[in-house]
Amino acid sequence: MKGSRECCMHHPQKRIQYELNRVHCHQPTRMLSFSPKAILEASPPSFQPYLRLIRFDKPIGTMLLLWPCTWSIALAAVPGSLPDARLLALFGAGAFFMRGAGCIINDMWDKDFDKKVERTKLRPLASGELTHFQALVFLASQLSISLGILLQLNTYSILLGAASMILVILYPLAKRYTYWPQVVLGFTFNYGALLGWSAVKGTCDWTVCLPLYAAGIMWTLIYDTIYAHQDKYDDMLIGVKSTALKLGKKTKPYLAGFSAVMLSCLTATGIMCDHTWPYFAGVGLTGAHLLYQLYTVDLNNPDDCAATFRAHSKLGFILFLGIVLGNLLREENSTPSELPKLQTTTGAESSL
Repeated sequence: MKGSRECCMHHPQKRIQYELNRVHCHQPTRMLSFSPKAILEASPPSFQPYLRLIRFDKPIGTMLLLWPCTWSIALAAVPGSLPDARLLALFGAGAFFMRGAGCIINDMWDKDFDKKVERTKLRPLASGELTHFQALVFLASQLSISLGILLQLNTYSILLGAASMILVILYPLAKRYTYWPQVVLGFTFNYGALLGWSAVKGTCDWTVCLPLYAAGIMWTLIYDTIYAHQDKYDDMLIGVKSTALKLGKKTKPYLAGFSAVMLSCLTATGIMCDHTWPYFAGVGLTGAHLLYQLYTVDLNNPDDCAATFRAHSKLGFILFLGIVLGNLLREENSTPSELPKLQTTTGAESSL
């Protein structure tokens, strides 16, 4: 050992390598990480392009797809109880695989556009890491797993969920023909507001589901318009349309309007469910979060737009927590739709 060290001292290149090895040996052991990014980097190199194709290292999209599902499942729960854990797990897995499928479909449509945009030019299809056929095969796997999850639900929900594929396919096309593709994305990403309720109840109560769905669509208009401001200059050059380009300097007043409609619809949903104060407190905190974002976001700063966009996952959690806590305070058989039945029964009994 001593001889090899002395040999290194007489050869500059070997000495440098010796010192690097010595320093490396004395470095502290890195903590094992299970973050999406760390898992991607630790995966086999041949599989990494597939993980990047479904944005595995960027779970924000999965969360934004999942939150409306959790809201609906929690709203449909029996008063005084927690939401169904099995359904939450199924919808969590479904959100992951359907978001992955949506990313693949989007990238297959937008490959030529992505090559011209700084933020997207290194995506696996745009850069040539994966072929169109490889992406298609991977898409089939994502959709097959998603179908398997969907088949765990009741018949009404299976048919309702299958219909959502029309929206998934249409969204990438919308940005070519309209300045409001975020509306189509809103219908797509918030479909869980309908599906979650039907998975619990067996059908949709439209007096609850429609205002919740509308609130989600407004929410998507807010966060995805902010997101679109990252690429507005590239989009202008290549001809891609978005609300960021349509609204321009009027974006913040419009976002304020979308926020007002969202909060109104959430309030209507709570009233129709005869919800308790934690729910409405959650709606209030959601409004405060939106107001803070509108005041602070710099729409001409791509990094700030991205950070504000990611913060919307916290908003989804706040509302979910408000729904769960509010439901725990509700009393069974106290919803407005059930009150007429109780009154009718009481009247019949008194006449006897």
